[in-house]
Amino acid sequence: MQDYIRQRVLEIAAYVIDNRATVRQAAAVFGVSKSTVHKDVTERLPLVSKEQTQQVRHILNLNKAERHLRGGEATRKKYKEETHITV
Repeated sequence: MQDYIRQRVLEIAAYVIDNRATVRQAAAVFGVSKSTVHKDVTERLPLVSKEQTQQVRHILNLNKAERHLRGGEATRKKYKEETHITV
C-alpha cells in the first residue's frame, strides 16, 4: 500500500471515530467517493490498524442500523417544507 493511501486510511478512520461519521460524510470531508471510503475502512484499514478497524466497524454498524431513521426524518422534513409552499 502506498504511503499516501495509508495516511488517508488512518485519517478517515480517525475522522469516523471522532465524529461518528457516516461513509457519506467522510467522503464529503476527504473529497473522495463513498466507494473509496468504504474500501479504505473495510479492506485497507484492517491491514493497518486492528484496533481502529473494530471501532470503525462498530460505528458503521450503528449508522447502518439507524439509517432508516435518518431517511425517514429527511422525508418528513421534505414534505413539511413542501406543504408550506402554496400557489
